[in-house]
Order: sequence, then C-alpha cells, then structure tokens
Amino acid sequence: MFFSGKFLPASGAERTLAGTTLLSSMGKGIFLTAGVLYLTRAVSLPAVETGVLFSVAGLVSVLAGVPLGRTADRFGPRLVFWCSLATSSVSAFAFLLCRGYADSLFVVVVATSAQAALLVARGPVINRIATGKPQELRAYVRSVTNAGIALGAAVAGWAASQDTAQAYRVLVVVCGFCFAAALLVALRLPQLAPLSAERASRWAALRDRPYVVLSLIDGVLSIQYRVLTVALPLWIVTATETPRWTVSAAVVFNTVLVILFQVRVSRGIDSPPRAARAMLAAGLFLMLSCLAVAATAGTSGSTAIALLAFAVTVHSLGELQQAAGGFELSNTLAPPHALGQYLGVFGMGMGFAESFGPALLTWLCIGWGWPGWCLMGAMFLAAGASAGPVVRWAGRTRPAAQAEPQPA
Repeated sequence: MFFSGKFLPASGAERTLAGTTLLSSMGKGIFLTAGVLYLTRAVSLPAVETGVLFSVAGLVSVLAGVPLGRTADRFGPRLVFWCSLATSSVSAFAFLLCRGYADSLFVVVVATSAQAALLVARGPVINRIATGKPQELRAYVRSVTNAGIALGAAVAGWAASQDTAQAYRVLVVVCGFCFAAALLVALRLPQLAPLSAERASRWAALRDRPYVVLSLIDGVLSIQYRVLTVALPLWIVTATETPRWTVSAAVVFNTVLVILFQVRVSRGIDSPPRAARAMLAAGLFLMLSCLAVAATAGTSGSTAIALLAFAVTVHSLGELQQAAGGFELSNTLAPPHALGQYLGVFGMGMGFAESFGPALLTWLCIGWGWPGWCLMGAMFLAAGASAGPVVRWAGRTRPAAQAEPQPA
C-alpha cells in the first residue's frame, strides 16, 4: 500500500520528502504571490521593469534546466536538492539587500534558478525512494505542493493587506526560514548514488527529437496554469458582471480539487500510451473550460456563476490529467542514466509557458474577447491530440525495454 494512513506515505524517506515539499512550497507560494509586490512596494521599482525582470529570470532558469539536470545525474540528485533549498533560502534573505534594478535582477535570477534546480532534482529523488509506483508518489508530492503554495499565498495575503514596506520585509524573512526549514528536513533523505552520466552525451536530451516535441506539447498545455491566475480574473472583472469573490473562489476550488484527486487520477496512468490518452483528455477538458468561459461574455447573475463553476471544474479535470500524463511521459521515456538531464529538457516547456503564457492569454482572451477563448481552447485540444502520435514516434526511437508499456 502506498499510504500507511489516510494522508501520509508509507516509508520514512517518502514522509521526509513530503515534509520538505510542504515547507519549500510555502516559501514558493510566498515568493510567487508577493515577490513582485516586494520589489515594487519595498524597493520602489517600477511595475513594468519588475515584470521584465521576472520574465528575464524565468528565461534564464529555463536555459539552466539541462545543465542542472546533468549535474544531478553526475553528483547525485540529493546533493542538488540540498543545494537548491540552501540557495533558495539565501536568495530569499538577499531580497532585504536589494536597492536597485541590477541587484534585484541578480537575486531574482538566482532564486528562480534555484527553484528550477529543485524541480529537476526532485524527479530522480522520487523515482529512487518510491516504495510503490513512482507515479503515485509524484502525484502525492504534487498535492502537497499545491497545499503548501496555498498556505504560502495565504501568509502573503497578510502582507498584501498591510501593504507596507515593513510587512513585505517580514514576509521575505518568513520565506527564507521556510526554505531553511525545508533543508533541515531534507537532510534526512537517504544517500542516493550518482547516475553514470558518462554514458550520456552532454546534449543527448536535446537531440532526442520526440522527447523535445513532447516537452513543447506539455508546454502548450501548461499555459493552463496561468488561466485561473491571469486570464480568468481579468475576464471576470472586464467582461462579466459576476461578483468579484468568484476570482478567489475559482483558485481555491481548483486547489482543493487538485489536492484531493491528483493521486487517484495518476494511479491508472502508468505507461506512455495511457499517458498520451491522459494528455488528449486534458486537451478536451481544457477546451470545454475555455468554451464555458467564452459563454459568460456579457452574462450576469446565477447563469454566469454556474458557467464559471463548470469552467473551473472541467479546467481542474484537465489539469489533473495533464499533470499525471506529463509525469509519466517525462520519466518513462527518459533513459535512467540521464534522467536529470532529460527532466531538465522536459521542464523547458513549462518554463516557456510560465514566461510567455500570461502575455499570450492576455492578448487572446482579453484582447480578442470570446473568440480568443475559443482559439485558446482549440490550441489546448490540438496539443493534447498530438501527444499520441508523438508518443508512438518516441516508442520507435528508444530501446524496447524502455518504450514498452509497464504493467498496470
């Protein structure tokens, strides 16, 4: 059994990973929610320059994914995991030293790259310590991640309500201590021997064309992570007459669904063909969600609220399917001796989505109105539908033992 109780994993190593994930995710939730506010309100940087700063940092972290993954393969994922937590803590405290644009850019680049390293190293750690199916532990860790981010966002909400430089500085200190506490817990992880990275060429993952295409497909689907935090709030405010509380209600409802159902959904997605079907289902659900949001244009009252509730529900179903499918494809189609490097490449798709997704969603869904939502839905569907042929292509280009479906 994966769970020894109702909520906790069975083994001590898995519980250690869950604990450090909860603490580090709280720090990440604070960073995501209040990082921009700190630089604009406490450091007094212009809002536009701050947005560019975070975009540049996001691109740097994307490009760092492959070398970070190779480092995890060569020196062991546990060491990179520890270093990423330590760097995240130090960079959080370093925000207190920011006085201008250049030093703020440096700190944000370091902090964002440390988060990228954390994700790259966590994948191999999960695969090595899982006592049951790795996909179940990945799903559990994702549920814990969402819970931690939600808690961090709630803490950041206190600082936002105070809206003073002192409150934001206190928040930075809390963020730094979250990562430091996560590191202390992570020190209990068992020794994980380095992989034989010499067997893989330095750029093997980038030359694996099916894998790179799958990372781009996952990247397109990953734009959905910004729908509920960027496009939907702007749409509710500008194109509907629904109550403003629906903005926060949508995010909370989505978070609860992911926490409750990610493990259950991921349980049956244990082979590349099943993962491809999950990506197709994700595309379908996300398209339906976009169409439902488009239908709220000009509506008000209970009709608009009902449509938004339906949209958030099917969006959450799409998110669950995409996360499970992406987990399985990124890990199963990567050679074991270069898993970190391959996960670094796969993460580039989501990195690009996080960097360019908000601008694309704003341009299409807000600038074009309901036709833009329909076009976005079509993009999600096309990405999900293309996963199946690319997975079959990937199966033809790697060893049979690695490509053939795992037993259910």
